Amino acid sequence: MNLGVNIDHIATIREARGTNYPSVLDAATLAEKAGANSITLHLREDRRHMQDNDLYELKPLLKTKMNLELAPVDEMVKIALDVLPEDVCLVPERREEKTTEGGLDLIKKFNEIRDISNDLTAAGVRVSLFITPDIKQIDKVIEMNVPVIELHTGSYADFTGDLKEKELFKIRQAVQYAKKVGLLVNAGHGLHYENVQNIARIKEIHELNIGHAIVAKALFIGWENAVAEMKKIITEYAKS
Repeated sequence: MNLGVNIDHIATIREARGTNYPSVLDAATLAEKAGANSITLHLREDRRHMQDNDLYELKPLLKTKMNLELAPVDEMVKIALDVLPEDVCLVPERREEKTTEGGLDLIKKFNEIRDISNDLTAAGVRVSLFITPDIKQIDKVIEMNVPVIELHTGSYADFTGDLKEKELFKIRQAVQYAKKVGLLVNAGHGLHYENVQNIARIKEIHELNIGHAIVAKALFIGWENAVAEMKKIITEYAKS
């Protein structure tokens, strides 16, 4: 199981003071050395962390691949078509949210997201859609002929007790359904060192994208150590 390391919150720290450090370039390079299989970053419309120039500087330096998260809007798509990352993950976005909440509604926005996905695919970019673990949403992905989904694990991360177990069951069901129809399945959001184990046991998941928890852990044990520790946990539980 692969680990995609999200470096958004390295940029959050940088933007808090408007400095040129900590370097997102260094963060990406060191994460790759520590075992990351891809580098994830979200260029938000409000530019609260990543900036346009970060994408252009990172793209030629990465040894793995760039997974660029963005809202399905013209401005963001235009940038993606210029940068041409290996992967683009389309995500919902609201200005007032602290972080991405929930998944795309592919039923309501089917035509819009299908057209954007087609444009990115035609340019050679692999498209992923960030969705809740819902069979109806997966059916819409199939109709769009998009090859990858990323399942939102935020509810699993937030819930406790029976609700947590029910959400984990929904994720397992969604993963199995998606795999049967040939989709590549990634997952992420809210995962950390104490809750990632049950998700990592779902062997059909290709990649977990994790950021905030790794940045927080790095404050105490160092960035490379934090990445390596998360990769070790995922690898061990994926084999169990």
